[in-house]
Formats: sequence, structure tokens, C-alpha cells
Amino acid sequence: MPSATDLLAVAVRALGGSERPGQVRMTQSVQRAIDAGDHVAVQAGTGTGKSLAYLVPAIRHAVITGSAVVVSTATIALQRQLVDRDLPRLAEALAPELPHEPDFAILKGRRNYLCRYKVTAGWPEDEPDQLFDPREVSATGRMVQRIQEWAETTETGDRDELVPGVNEQAWRQFSVSARECLGAQRCPSGAECFAELARERAGKVDVVVTNHALLAIDAMEEFEVLPEHDVVVVDEAHELVDRVTSVVTDELSGAAVGLAVRRVAKLIEQATADRLQEAGETLEALLGAAPAGRVDDLPPVLGTTLALVRDAAAACVTALGPRGGDRSGGAARDAGKDAEDMGLRKAAFTVLDEVHDTAQRMLDAYGHEREIDRAEVVWLLEATDRRPATLRVAPLAVAGMLRDNLFGDRTVVLTSATLALGGSFDGLARQWGLGEPAAGEGGAEAKGAGWTGLDVGSPFDHPRSGILYVAKHLPQPGRDGLPQPYLDEIAELIEAAGGRTLGLFSSMRAAKAATEALRDRLDVPLLCQGDDSTMLLVKQFAEDEPTCLFGTLSLWQGVDVPGPSLRLVIIDRIPFPRPDDPLTSARQRHVAAKGGNGFMSVAATHAALLLAQGAGRLLRSQTDKGVVAILDPRLETARYGSFLRASLPPFWSTNDPALVRGALKRLAAG
Repeated sequence: MPSATDLLAVAVRALGGSERPGQVRMTQSVQRAIDAGDHVAVQAGTGTGKSLAYLVPAIRHAVITGSAVVVSTATIALQRQLVDRDLPRLAEALAPELPHEPDFAILKGRRNYLCRYKVTAGWPEDEPDQLFDPREVSATGRMVQRIQEWAETTETGDRDELVPGVNEQAWRQFSVSARECLGAQRCPSGAECFAELARERAGKVDVVVTNHALLAIDAMEEFEVLPEHDVVVVDEAHELVDRVTSVVTDELSGAAVGLAVRRVAKLIEQATADRLQEAGETLEALLGAAPAGRVDDLPPVLGTTLALVRDAAAACVTALGPRGGDRSGGAARDAGKDAEDMGLRKAAFTVLDEVHDTAQRMLDAYGHEREIDRAEVVWLLEATDRRPATLRVAPLAVAGMLRDNLFGDRTVVLTSATLALGGSFDGLARQWGLGEPAAGEGGAEAKGAGWTGLDVGSPFDHPRSGILYVAKHLPQPGRDGLPQPYLDEIAELIEAAGGRTLGLFSSMRAAKAATEALRDRLDVPLLCQGDDSTMLLVKQFAEDEPTCLFGTLSLWQGVDVPGPSLRLVIIDRIPFPRPDDPLTSARQRHVAAKGGNGFMSVAATHAALLLAQGAGRLLRSQTDKGVVAILDPRLETARYGSFLRASLPPFWSTNDPALVRGALKRLAAG
């Protein structure tokens, strides 16, 4: 078997590329980790070719051992890129060098696949969410009809192949969660189940492409979701903690309890269902009158109400009887044992378990004498037109879960363009549960117990291709929107660049305010996120050079526009999390209670990650040039500024606005 480096050279030649030192270093590092059974974190800048760098040694390992390798990504876009472009070309290129041509498959959570049985069984639909706009109800109805028509022709049942997409309300009428599923053996449609067929395909291939959420579910749940594997590649690893946290966050509301009542009402005695209904109404009234935000201490009335909900849900579960097909002792013993009845019972058990377990989890979050002993945080989201007042619970850290369940008995490769925050892998390594670097380590090349960190750099010449401009002369940003000097600065920069600007704002309110203030003032097209679908806006921005695009969070990480359409990236302020964000503020307090620096470990790390991702939008190809303009003077004046700057690409930097405007004018003229 050729070495991974030799196979990389074969692949690069076949694909018409050229050797990149960073790509070779990354391939060698991944191969060493696989051989040693260790973990490795690799920061690989845009243009390194990191997909090839990890796929080649991963495929080599899969072919040698016969064990699948799992590649996990955070976004659907990268999943599709791997499955539709990178893997087919790579497999063809490597086939002559390997015993067989490598094969691959994509695998998602069960909710992403159409449930054939639910399409035909005539299950009662859940009552729709509170939608006060009749047009939205009508739109959902049209989506339901489209799904029904698509169900007759689809070969995969994959939701992402339904274009244009549909909303969650329409889709959930045709899908089931893993816990709701009857199982292939008992479901009348089990033999042709889309989710089971996808799992079957995934069990026979060398490379399984999935997402961080499913990877977390596979690691945390008792049942196996992914095929047996001993190597995992986590691409876009900077998003791993947030995605895992999302998976293990639970919520409870009066509406959730109401759904459980509707699911179980016809299967048990009315009095038992009414008890749960009353507990849900009490919870709804209590949450509706309570202030939004973190709930640090459990109010007695909330504790009593959560206990009522928990106990009423438990009573409903008992009334349903045995969980299998045999209901010979339960209240529903006279019902038929057909598959539809089993499906309804399974759905009822699922939602009742969720209500019961979430209420208990929230109660368990309290009662600790010291802040350092607290493991979870509970907070209340205020009601909106689309969502009732909702109580949520999440862990303060997922490091222990990841250490025990993901890193425990397999090799894990973590990679992204942004991992060494403040010039060190230390921050993310702690969040992943990998532990501290060895003494004297922790910089661009780090080593800890069972893991290494490596920054292979970027093929781009950042000091020659880009300018980092910090507007030190501007006032500090306030809480009352964008000050006039900020709007003037933005206008002058855009005029100098002739448009061609991506504006990244810390909030949608700021993005819209800037758009409204500058749309008439500028003589170039100005788009704002929300005007249309983000995908169409980015496409329009890329195709029309003078056009500018303003937006918020998804644009910080999701825009790839090489060429002259993007010459200027404007960042309005350092993207710290909101001070009143319940989870972030609780994590800061918890770190401080353990003797650490909560602000630097949580808020500054979050800001550094987003800043690096935002600045990374500028250079997407070897010929790109331009300016990253950060309007927040704190990047220069605050004590934490050096940490944030060390997380950014090594652009040439200046505080001189006239110099920057001159450079942009020359770029626009050229």
C-alpha cells in the first residue's frame, strides 16, 4: 500500500492541482495520528486543500482495515461538496493505487428522511403552531401537498433533495424521530424505509459523511446510529461544541405538554390525560407571567409545577401499559394491535418521556451548595408570535461528554481554518475535553496527553494581499445602535471601494439600520440579509461587482466569494456574546467560580472565533486582494485586543483611514 503522502501526490496530479506544503504537512500529521491512535487538531487556512489532506489518509486506513471512517461536517454545503465533488473525483483518482475503488455514502438523522409509513398511515396531524398570519397557514398547506407529490417519485427520501425547501411544520407531518420510529422489523414499510436504506448503504462503504448533530447523537445515545468505526474526522471543528450543546439542550412549555396530551388522550382514560392537561396549563400560565432570562434559583412555585408536570406525565406512561405490541394490562388493551395503533402509542410514549425527563432534568439542575458544583443552566425564553414562553436547560460544558463518548476509543481528527484562538489551541482543546497542552506548549504547535495541535498555515500571502484596518479614531460602540461616525466611516470606505463590500454586523438590527441609513446615500446597490433568501442574496452579490451585502451571523461564516466582487469586509464591532445571553453568561460565571478568567475563556474566545471567521471571508483565492475594516477601536485599545488580533490572519495592519481609502481606490481602478 502506498504511503498517504504518495497517494496525496497521485490525487493532486490527477485533479490537476499542485503540491502545497501545508497540505502535505496536514496529510502526514493525520496519518501519524491514525497510526498512533492519538487525536490531532489541525488549523488549515483557506486554500490549503484540507479536504484532500484528511480524506487521503482516511481512505487509506478504511481500505487497509475494512473499517469505515466517519467524516462529520457542520454544514449541508460542505456535506454536499464532499459527496458530490470531492469524494467522487478522489475515489476515481486513487482507484488504480488501491485494492478497490473507495466508496462513500451520506448519512443524516432519521428526521431528515421521509417516513413512508407516516405518508400512508393517515396518522392525525399535530395541531399547527400558533400562526396568526393566514397566509402562512396556506403556504404550509401548499408545502404539504408538494411533499406528498415528491413522496411518489423520490428515491432517497432525503429532505435536502426537495427543492425549494419546506418549513419544519410541514416536514414533521411526514417524518419521525429515532425514538418515535417503530423499527424496521415492526413497521409495515420497514423493508423500504428511506432511513434504514441510508443506514444500510452507510454500513457497506469506506467513508460515511454525516453532520456534527448526528455524530453527537451517536456518541451520547445508547443505540448506535453510525456504522462501526475507529476514526472520525471533524471538519469545521470550531462549531463542534455549539452543535453538541444544541443536541443536548432540552425545552419545556405549555405547548409541549399540550402536544403530549393530544398524542395520548385517545389511548388512556380521560381523567389521567386531564391531569397532564391541567399541569400543562399551570406551567403555561406561570411561564407567561415570569420574566425572561436565567433562572439561577428555583422558585418554589416553579419547582412545584415542574413536579406536577413530571408526575402527570409518568401517570400517563403507566396508563399506556407495556411499551411493546402487547398491551394486555394497559388502559388501551381493547385496541387493535395493528401497526397504526403501535405507531400512535410509540409517538405518545416518545413525547411523554421527553416531557417527564425534561421536567426532572430541570429539577435536578438545582440544589447545589456551591456554584462550582452546578452542571446545568435553566433559562426562560419570552413568548413570540411563533413560540410560547419556553423553559430551556443546557449543560454548562460538554467537555466531559466529548472526552468520554467521542474521544474515548477512537482516533479523532479535528480541523478548521480557525482553531488556534489567540495563537493557541488551548481554548478549544479545553472545550473539547482534550485537556491542557504540555508545559511550554499551547502555541501554533501544541502537544497534550494523547493529542497534538498543528497550524499548517495558509498558501495566501496575507501581508501582501490584505490590509487589516482598525478605526482607532472612532468612539467606542454603544448600545443604542450605530453612531453617526460609524455610518460615515462605512460610507467613505464603500465609496472608495466602488461597492464590492460585505458588511458583517453584530446584530440584525444594526445591519438593517445601516442599510436604511446608507441605501439612499450610496450610488451602489445595497442588499440586506432578509430581503430574500441568503443563498440568492450571496449569488446576486457575487455576480454584480458594485453590489454590497449587509448581514449578520450566517454571513460571518457562510460566504465564499472569490474574485473582484469582494474587496472590502467591514465588521462593525467585536462580536462578543450579549451580556444577557443566559448560557454564555452562566458559563462565564462557572469558569470564574473555578478560579479561571470567565471573560477570556468564554466571551473573548467566542469573539475571537467569529472575528477570525469574518476576516477569513476576504481572501478566497490566490489572486484576491482587499481590506478587512474593523470599526471597533477596542481591538487596539483594550487589554484583550492582543488576544483577538492574534486570532486573525496575519494581514498588514494600519489605523490610517486615508491610507486605506487610497488602497481601495487603487484596487477599484485596477
